[in-house]
Amino acid sequence: MLKGVHHIAIICSNYSISRKFYTEVLKLEILKETYREDRKSYKLDLALNGKYIIELFSFENPPERTSRPEANGLRHLAFSVENLDAAIQELQSKTIQTEPIRVDPITGKRFTFFEDPDKLPLELYEE
Repeated sequence: MLKGVHHIAIICSNYSISRKFYTEVLKLEILKETYREDRKSYKLDLALNGKYIIELFSFENPPERTSRPEANGLRHLAFSVENLDAAIQELQSKTIQTEPIRVDPITGKRFTFFEDPDKLPLELYEE
C-alpha cells in the first residue's frame, strides 16, 4: 500500500530564521515558496538532493512543543551523512552546537543530535 515518505511538515515560530536555517545551514533546495494570505502563513517546499522532503510552515502563535524529545508524536528527524565528523564540523562552523557523538548499539553506526531554531531535534546518522 505505502510507497514511501512523501514529505515531513514542520511548523516554525519565526519563518525568516527557520527559512535561513534550512536553506543556508542545512542547504536544502527551495522548490516553491507560497504566502497564503487567508492564513497569514508561509509554506516553503524544500528538497534534498532533488527530492522533495520538507514543508516548512509559519502560523501565527503556534503552541510550543510539549517536551524534548519524549513527547507523543514526532521524536526527531534524521538525515544520513557520509562523514559524520565533516558534517559536525560544518554545522559548528555555522555556530550550530551538536551533542557528543554516540554509537548505535544495534548497527554500530555513529550519530549525533542538534536542533533547529525551534529546538526540533535533528539527527545526523553516518552511513
